[in-house]
Amino acid sequence: FADEASHYVDFPDQGYSVGGIGNAEFDTPLLRFNYQSFVTPASVYDYDVTTRRRTLLKQTPVLGGYDATRYTTRRVFVSTYDGAEVPVSLVFRTDVPLDGTAPLLLYGYGSYGICLDPTFSHARLSLLERGVVFALAHIRGGGEMGEAWHDKGKLQYKRNTFTDFIAVAEYLVHQRYNSNDRLAIMGGSAGGLLMGAVINMRPDLFKAAVAQVPFVDVMNTMLDDTLPLTTGEYLEWGNPNEPAAYFTMRSYCPYTNVTPQRYPNLLLTAGLNDPRVSYWEAAKFAAKLRATKLDDNLLLLRTNMGAGHAGASGRYDAWRETALYFSFVLWQLGITA
Repeated sequence: FADEASHYVDFPDQGYSVGGIGNAEFDTPLLRFNYQSFVTPASVYDYDVTTRRRTLLKQTPVLGGYDATRYTTRRVFVSTYDGAEVPVSLVFRTDVPLDGTAPLLLYGYGSYGICLDPTFSHARLSLLERGVVFALAHIRGGGEMGEAWHDKGKLQYKRNTFTDFIAVAEYLVHQRYNSNDRLAIMGGSAGGLLMGAVINMRPDLFKAAVAQVPFVDVMNTMLDDTLPLTTGEYLEWGNPNEPAAYFTMRSYCPYTNVTPQRYPNLLLTAGLNDPRVSYWEAAKFAAKLRATKLDDNLLLLRTNMGAGHAGASGRYDAWRETALYFSFVLWQLGITA
């Protein structure tokens, strides 16, 4: 503004994703932006900065009589072992009792400074309608709280990613969003590393885990500089040819740290044509777990013989894969209809 005044735009949800769109006109009082949340489908708005009014231009339709008021979103902060405050985004059907009986799916990633924003998902409605609470942990290693948030979750600080996730899971149980036997977790790629690390560290905390194309053979992959991505990954994980980095990675590598103990029910997935995380990582992890663990819990390995890192291509095949993950979660959390 000419007088250098400014103001914040108010949004209705506690957690949301918003981003500006390039305006076609330079001299205009309108700001155009994208907005969505766990309960608001992707929407395009014009915001008049003089009147402070917004106009909805376009919103992705949701078939089947969707009513956003039936769901509740929350943003909470969880204190970790070193005092860091980890944001957690939650969504659930408003009538779901928060007395420890609800099933909950906790998702995490926490690497490369990537932000996991609270965005709308048509597929996730199938979980919410069945009474599942969905939680997104914005753990260190991601970029949600700035570059320092990433820096404190990589290289020598990588274990913060895993302890943050464990702290979030413990908080959700303590606050009675769910209980240990109704808690499932999910993550893919570096999020699959997260899954492998936390089930080694705290297998008692989770009922089930889904690890999609998981980066679980950290030591062998990072020691093989003939693989096309390895040396570039030194910036995130460290160079294992340096002793300090070697022992840090060895301390959390999921494959290396499998021990004789009870593990949650597991679904591991891989893609035969995956150029980022080779299919044999999930296969080796499954084989070592089967030879080592002390329980009869499910351990399923599914390798897509025609897909790569991002899973099946094509809208309907991708939905079938999502249905597979959600079906496993619902099955393990005792939801059969």
